[in-house]
Amino acid sequence: MRAGEGGPFGAVIVREGEIIARAHNEVLGTNDPTAHSEVLAIRRAASALGRFDLSDCEIYSSCEPCPMCFAAIHWAKIRTLHFGCTKQDAARIGFDDEFIYEVIRGTALRAQLSVHQESRDQALSLFAEWEQMTNRKMY
Repeated sequence: MRAGEGGPFGAVIVREGEIIARAHNEVLGTNDPTAHSEVLAIRRAASALGRFDLSDCEIYSSCEPCPMCFAAIHWAKIRTLHFGCTKQDAARIGFDDEFIYEVIRGTALRAQLSVHQESRDQALSLFAEWEQMTNRKMY
């Protein structure tokens, strides 16, 4: 934060009392809108452990995670989240995610994103190939 790399957010991932990975918000320093501390900590922990399943880890975050980070925590299968500040605290200093929550709930009064489904058959061919490679059923 003090180096101008991003907002006042940090996260650590812990397994059996040992810090596996730590990160801070690097959105401004990298010009990467996904470089939130939780996402970076997950990437680093997965790399350090050589696996994407972090179900034996816990994550500590300085703030209640945004929807993107909350989803990443779920994708990593982390089972325990500890956080300090709330999303309301973050909104008070200019980090307001309420619009994203409204979009997810379907209550947003305006659209920021135009969404179109296209080329489903072509995309499904990749799913079928995955199904054959892994012997998993698509439906």
